[in-house]
Amino acid sequence: MTGSQIQYIAPGSPWENGYCESFNGNLGDECLRQEIFYSLSEAQIVIGLWQDTYNRLRPYSSLGYRPQAPVSFPDLAFQLPMATTMQ
Repeated sequence: MTGSQIQYIAPGSPWENGYCESFNGNLGDECLRQEIFYSLSEAQIVIGLWQDTYNRLRPYSSLGYRPQAPVSFPDLAFQLPMATTMQ
């Protein structure tokens, strides 16, 4: 055991966990308040796309205006169309 403990964080107290409160605020402002979801699967897809953008494209001032998990080549390989051979 490394000496870490579970601490209770009261709901609605952003000063106790600023990272989670900041993320929740961004999720609400940038995604949830701009969409109307008609099904759970639609919500999962839209939120997943927003999460990918949040992590891989959005610049962070604390990181020198770079994304926290930039897109790498293996990730792009799955998005590129398959090359076709010409006959």
